This record gives sequence, structure tokens and C-alpha cells, in this order.
Amino acid sequence: MFTTLLQVALGGAFGASLRYLAGIAIFRFVGPGFPLGVMAVNILGSGVMGALIVYLGQKGLSHLNPLLMTGVLGGFTTFSAFSLEAYTLFERGAVGQAAMYVGLSVVLSLAALVVGVNLMRGVLA
Repeated sequence: MFTTLLQVALGGAFGASLRYLAGIAIFRFVGPGFPLGVMAVNILGSGVMGALIVYLGQKGLSHLNPLLMTGVLGGFTTFSAFSLEAYTLFERGAVGQAAMYVGLSVVLSLAALVVGVNLMRGVLA
């Protein structure tokens, strides 16, 4: 368990560092405005997540999932694990559950962010 946790932690640190560097590079390239850096990282990471889930599974390397999937890609993106979970539900034929998962995740996450912002503004006012 400790070894797996260490893999996730190291992969997460590496992935988060990559996300930071990618965000800086994209910002320098396109400038301020639309959050293209986050979007690009999420799209790239989701694509890599899809490729890795198949590759690691077929090659018998699923023991690398904690390091690569949860750690590196989880730290790199803010979206890849969500994308994989939604697709897994869809692929299993649970289309309604997949739609509910996507809808509730987006709406409730945005609502929680608004609540957190407003609560903290009230505390700090």
C-alpha cells in the first residue's frame, strides 16, 4: 500500500509540474484571455489516458496504473480521470448513468465552487 501511495505521489508531482510548464508555455504563446492552457492539457491528458488504459491493459502492465494514470495524468490534468469514468459508464451501456455523472459532476462542481467563493468572501468581509 505504501509503495502504491508513493507511486501516486511521485507521479502526481511530476504531472502537476508538467501541467504548470505547459500552462506557462501556452500562455506565452497565445497570451491572456481564454483559458486555453487548462483546456489543452485536459484534452491531451484525456487522449493519453484513453491510449494508456488500452495499452497497459493489453500489455499486462496495469500495475503501472497508480503511477501513470492516477499519479502523472491525475496531476497533469484536471479532467482525465473524469473523462475515463464517464466513458467507462458509457461503454458498459450505462448511458443514462454516464449522462447523469457528467451533468451532475459539472453542475455540482460549479455550484460547490460558487458556494466556496461566497462563503470565503463572507468570512473575509
